[in-house]
Amino acid sequence: QVQFVESGGGLVQPGGSLTLSCTASTLIFNIYTMGWYRQVPEKQREAVAIIDNGGRTDYVDSVKGRFTASRDNAVNTVTLQMNSLRPEDTAIYYCNSSPPQAGGWGQGTQVTVSS
Repeated sequence: QVQFVESGGGLVQPGGSLTLSCTASTLIFNIYTMGWYRQVPEKQREAVAIIDNGGRTDYVDSVKGRFTASRDNAVNTVTLQMNSLRPEDTAIYYCNSSPPQAGGWGQGTQVTVSS
């Protein structure tokens, strides 16, 4: 079972930036399309960004132009650069494959956007 470990969350003011990272414990990371997901209490987890093994990306409308996903297959890492953060971006952020693996959810990393 592949494990994904997220890091980089924190508290940031509106308009600020954060960079999230995710490392995967698999030697075949480069075959996976990867996703960044977020969840707030009492709401369904939503996919905010996906990046395929060739680096092509897609984003949910609410983050387009503000978030950028990237990956480095040599070190099994995907990154989510988040700019112009808004209070509504507050959530726990996870990475997983796309579509997600049921056993692949890690602890996530908390992002809080607040003044």
